[in-house]
Amino acid sequence: MLVKPDTDLLLVVDVQNDFCPGGLLPVPGGGEVVAPINRLMGRFDHTVLTQDWHPADHMSFASAHPGRQPYDTVALAYGPQILWPDHCVQGSRGAEFHPDLDLTRAELVLRKGCDRGIDSYSAFMENDRTTPTGLAGYMRERGFERVFLTGLAFDVCVLWSAEDAHRLGFAAVLIDDACRSLDLDGSDGAARLRLRELEIPVVKGAQIGR
Repeated sequence: MLVKPDTDLLLVVDVQNDFCPGGLLPVPGGGEVVAPINRLMGRFDHTVLTQDWHPADHMSFASAHPGRQPYDTVALAYGPQILWPDHCVQGSRGAEFHPDLDLTRAELVLRKGCDRGIDSYSAFMENDRTTPTGLAGYMRERGFERVFLTGLAFDVCVLWSAEDAHRLGFAAVLIDDACRSLDLDGSDGAARLRLRELEIPVVKGAQIGR
């Protein structure tokens, strides 16, 4: 699969300290995505990073709901919401990118989850499914047609980003070995099934060339 320099974009989703070993919401093997992502950046002319960036009292945190525990599900105004441990709080070390991630190639850093009342898994749309982050507009104005997705977590933010890219008319490709899953209650398998249903390719980094 050859990269088209002018119309392909590498999207690096939430490779932040809190999602890596030692963080407040670690994805198993999360730190292992850094090296393959850095290698992939050398094959793309255009890279965008997303950064979870929550206020300290974000409504997706279990701590904002007395009596609730992390990984409980509650009903918020926009629908069901999994409650998470406090993570990626604005300005905290946990919200910083993994120290080994190559930031020099990023043309845009898109912060998401900034609204206290709405979580934002997808790089394109907040969890109310109506509020855009601005990434789709950026891609259209820059002439990007296809997005290659990497990062954390495969079965949450990467999956939702791929679904939205597809729904918004962009071609999407998942790079499997540059992602890791939380795999809560079989969510990794469910994510792979969903991608097959949408006919979104899941490939290995070695299959990407230019």
